[in-house]
Amino acid sequence: MKNDLSFDVVVIGGGHAGCEAAAASARLGVNTALFTHKFETIGEMSCNPAIGGLGKGHLVREIDALDGVMGDVADKSGIQFRLLNRSRGPAVRGPRTQSDRSLYKKFMQDKLVNYCNLRIFSDPVIKFNFKNNDINGFITQSGKEIKSSKIILTTGTFLNGLIHIGEEKTPAGRYNEKPSTGLSEQLKKYNFKIGRLKTGTPPRLDSRTINFKILEEQHADKDPYFFSFLTKKNLNKQISCRMTYTNEKVHKIISKNIKRSAMYSGSIQGVGPRYCPSIEDKVVKFADKLRHQIFLEPEGLSDNTIYPNGISTSLPKDVQEEICSKINGLENVIILRPGYAIEYDYVDPRELFLTLETKKIKNLYLAGQINGTTGYEEAAAQGLIAGINAGLCIKGKEPFILDRSEAYIGVMIDDLVTKGITEPYRMFTSRAEYRLSLRSDNADVRLTQKGIDIGLILKDRKDVYKEKSIQLKKAQKNMEKLTITPSKIAKYGVNIAKDGISRNAIQILSQKSVDMSKIREIWPQIKYVSREIDEQLEINSHYRGYLKKQNADILAFKRDENLIIPENINYDHFSGLSNEVKFKFKQIKPKTMGQALRIDGITPAAVYILLSHLKRKSIKHIA
Repeated sequence: MKNDLSFDVVVIGGGHAGCEAAAASARLGVNTALFTHKFETIGEMSCNPAIGGLGKGHLVREIDALDGVMGDVADKSGIQFRLLNRSRGPAVRGPRTQSDRSLYKKFMQDKLVNYCNLRIFSDPVIKFNFKNNDINGFITQSGKEIKSSKIILTTGTFLNGLIHIGEEKTPAGRYNEKPSTGLSEQLKKYNFKIGRLKTGTPPRLDSRTINFKILEEQHADKDPYFFSFLTKKNLNKQISCRMTYTNEKVHKIISKNIKRSAMYSGSIQGVGPRYCPSIEDKVVKFADKLRHQIFLEPEGLSDNTIYPNGISTSLPKDVQEEICSKINGLENVIILRPGYAIEYDYVDPRELFLTLETKKIKNLYLAGQINGTTGYEEAAAQGLIAGINAGLCIKGKEPFILDRSEAYIGVMIDDLVTKGITEPYRMFTSRAEYRLSLRSDNADVRLTQKGIDIGLILKDRKDVYKEKSIQLKKAQKNMEKLTITPSKIAKYGVNIAKDGISRNAIQILSQKSVDMSKIREIWPQIKYVSREIDEQLEINSHYRGYLKKQNADILAFKRDENLIIPENINYDHFSGLSNEVKFKFKQIKPKTMGQALRIDGITPAAVYILLSHLKRKSIKHIA
């Protein structure tokens, strides 16, 4: 064909997963292309214009530590930075920013268009080309035949997407954007397990018709906690959000019209997110609650659109208007765009290896909502890993896999691939067993060197990381040499056991009431370098005892993770295993003994049989 083009890696979809996948592959020096419906929608924030939050903020910091793009773009477009759970321990704090929607898109597009090794095409994919069980390209809407060694599919909610507003149904991947059709059917031919999920969004409101004066104000933090380890200053004016609440009048209107909601009329078959329910779900399932909180979040500095976070709905537009008119501050509000629910196809993530390559079609990777997740951050993290692994495979290198003890990214992918999903998956800090070690503040310490080792990290970040590492080690070493007796430290208001034993500055810093400013009061020769260095020193010292115990837990975890299960193992030959257990082992194809233990429904007895078999076959350990 005249328009034939060939690439090493092609990413399909310009959402958050697609952006990270394309950027990661390109950073590895691999010839990469990104295909999307429209260039103008690359980096689109189709739901809430915000990045981060509890658990999610950890993911963004980890993406940034591996030189991903989301953290930098979020910082450049941030208009309300807040550190959630600030009063609680560092392990569960969550950085978040309200972003200017148009700025986020602009900075993301600017970043990608200037990336080396990356070309971008506005040309939807309509058909895959297969050779046996291997995918080697696709046909675009314009008729181009594209050849590619690796393909990463990041379709978001576009895969057979269907929007519901009351009784109205509209095929769409986003509001006023056509869905991707036909690709699901091609995957089904290879016996992929495909299901339906749903998510929703609230109506968009005209800020000029809201009475903000009577509503509670939520300010931005005075000291912004950025996502990127490279960000030094805030670029934008910081704004406030306002808060209001539903009430009994609103709840009565919803109850009266509940059968007109697509969620309750039977129109929607897909499963929705339990932790982010629609306002219909809140009223039905929490009938005892007299009100529900609504955050009125501006979508941009020069945009009159307000995102009312908390009233996601699929009720008809007339009912949405009636509901809004009964909410304090919204009595005269104009709805710019009605809220809606959207159904879309997803692939059971147990169809994937930990690299996010599919088990049934070689060279095809899936990332983002197509794997049953929800949220920009979850999508971006998967895109990063898929892009890295596709690029490394092209270069003939070993895959890049983060385990549960190394990163929230590792927790998420292991959860998806090992357990599958029953509802849209969202990251929480509670999902991470080793969260004392997996903090947002130390993401670079945990991950950046790993990225350097595989050639993923660009020079600017490499230089910053190495300088920080030098300064941190220097500070720790100096503080270990400086000592003081219990009697002398008491003069500074620090009380420790009067045992006559001198303690060094690191040990003194571990005391509850001590921070680096107190340390410098005692030892003025300890110079200030940066807030980041101080933060690391303080947290590591305060968590010292807990981290020691957690490190022991991690070592025990690693022992199981280091027991490799051969890829060619035949579970049908195992005696003592039920057919159900054999089916699960064959479906998941666990890479390690640890992963086998985490499969739902697998008993320790079954794993013991597996272990006994492998020992007889001379079990291999990961180096």
